[in-house]
Amino acid sequence: MNPSDPAAGLGTAATYPFVSALTQRRSRRFAKGMTLNGGPLAYTSTEPPEPLTDAEEAALAFAAVGITGYALGELAYDTGNVPDAGSGNVMSQFYARTAASGDSIHADSLFVMNDTGTWLVRRPRELSPEECARMAADAASGDILSFYGEARVQISDTRIDVERAIPFVPAFNNYSANRPGTTYFLPVHHMSAFYINVLLTAFNEEFGYYLVDDTSRFQPAGVKRFARSKGGHLYDSPAAGRTIPIGVLDTWMHEFAAIEQGAILQNLGLMTQALGLGGFAHFAHHPDAWFKALNFRMQHDTFTKSVGMSAPMRLLVKLMRRDMDVVVPVGLEKGGEVLLRPFAPPYYKNMEEAVLAYVDWKYGPHGTLKDIGGRSAFKDPAGVAAGIPRCSEKALAATIAYCTYVYERFGRFPATNGPFRTVLAYQAHHLDPAFYARFYKEDALSETQRAHSH
Repeated sequence: MNPSDPAAGLGTAATYPFVSALTQRRSRRFAKGMTLNGGPLAYTSTEPPEPLTDAEEAALAFAAVGITGYALGELAYDTGNVPDAGSGNVMSQFYARTAASGDSIHADSLFVMNDTGTWLVRRPRELSPEECARMAADAASGDILSFYGEARVQISDTRIDVERAIPFVPAFNNYSANRPGTTYFLPVHHMSAFYINVLLTAFNEEFGYYLVDDTSRFQPAGVKRFARSKGGHLYDSPAAGRTIPIGVLDTWMHEFAAIEQGAILQNLGLMTQALGLGGFAHFAHHPDAWFKALNFRMQHDTFTKSVGMSAPMRLLVKLMRRDMDVVVPVGLEKGGEVLLRPFAPPYYKNMEEAVLAYVDWKYGPHGTLKDIGGRSAFKDPAGVAAGIPRCSEKALAATIAYCTYVYERFGRFPATNGPFRTVLAYQAHHLDPAFYARFYKEDALSETQRAHSH
């Protein structure tokens, strides 16, 4: 996948007009080899399934999570002469990908499934600086296909799927989703690193947010000793407008996850149009189904623990035999190698060790904000790195206290989900033009799709 001509295999996509991709992008669900089982559009394809080519699949993977170079990070890393206008060290690293990501954390990994197997496309965090630099150089030269061959690791020699029944697959997607001949893209969001990164800023002296537990009478969520009313630096007075319940902060984190995944799916949709393929985004969230299918390491706990019930209530529910098993994905391993590791137990003995590991990843001697010579866009990377302050000791202590409180109370981190999350998936495939000719007006397929099908 490293052709001498970087555009080889891309067909129309290499020069496709961006505005045309926007105006002609559609969800087009019916592929060769499919059967739409009922209703006014019932139809059985007369053609066999036709898998994507390697180049088509590589172009789509690049559109989703390709490494494109370096984030500019033009932020105020020090407050200077303007009060409360710093905290630029919320940046987590300086790699850029095709989809925007809060704090440049690049929280989403991409799983790709087809008839021959299932792959994990690694993020910058799972790649070496040398690999990332090479991929960025390839993208700059116009070679977007090499990325897929270098960044992915195979985790199965079969197409992984979940049980094809409600609630795992919605009834209306049963005929079309993850079928033979298609390529299935599943983004998985890592919650722990992004969450810890946000906390290190939220708890610093400029922001001073105060977190309370809305499942336990809004008591301080492990941060009481840091309250201003106790001589600390966090604004615990509701009048300051900086008091946040755990549930609200978790919701914000989930929204960020959905936004990053949405950008990935939009890129997949635009590339699908440019290639002349069909495809569609669809619901793919279930608390554990996809993670079990992908063979994630799973942690078992009780429902009462996962929602933070008090000990007396947990005992009462247990006596009533109403408690349920809750399974949480906590990591991905293959052949003894850890492929996806959250900043949380069981890969760390406790949340303090996990937080310190994240801080070392970011601010240590070889941290992403300190050793940036070959992985940034700055003319003077050493000078910029020297001017980026480490997170404050007060913010670090408050982050450790909060994370420890959450993990001990809910048995997972973050509280309302755990470290991994799926929301939507995207599928790309070769369309069956006969289906659209039978049921739709001529403009249902663009000229790009019509040309590609021939």
